[in-house]
Amino acid sequence: MSIPDHVRANFQTLLCAAADGNLALLECTDAATGAPRYVVCAVGRDGEEFLFTPFGHLAEGNPYDAYVPPAPEAP
Repeated sequence: MSIPDHVRANFQTLLCAAADGNLALLECTDAATGAPRYVVCAVGRDGEEFLFTPFGHLAEGNPYDAYVPPAPEAP
């Protein structure tokens, strides 16, 4: 499985925001379900305004139950 370039670029942006101390955790509302979500955002500025760029939300419950790790590639 290959990670697409745009996903790698977003991850790099997230790493830079973390290194600069420009991350925020915001409580937002899921647009589809209305459920609360805790969203990791990069923080930027536009003059006096803060800009929040969402990257994803934290998993509900046990994250080990939410994801399946990639399978090893066959030799």
